[in-house]
Amino acid sequence: MNPDDLLLLVTRTMPFGKYKGRLIADLPGNYLNWFFREGFPPGEIGRLLALMQEIDHNGLSDLLKPLRQP
Repeated sequence: MNPDDLLLLVTRTMPFGKYKGRLIADLPGNYLNWFFREGFPPGEIGRLLALMQEIDHNGLSDLLKPLRQP
């Protein structure tokens, strides 16, 4: 994992789908789990979604709070 990816989770928005425009860090767990089951998209967005799913699944979402912009 690249440490810069954590910052991307709180700044990059979902580019498509039901949650288009929402920060990746704010996506609901059931949506992230759906991608886990069905397969993450290729490229950077897939890598970030997989990382966020792992963080959410392990209850570590609070680690992103200090990185969020006020």
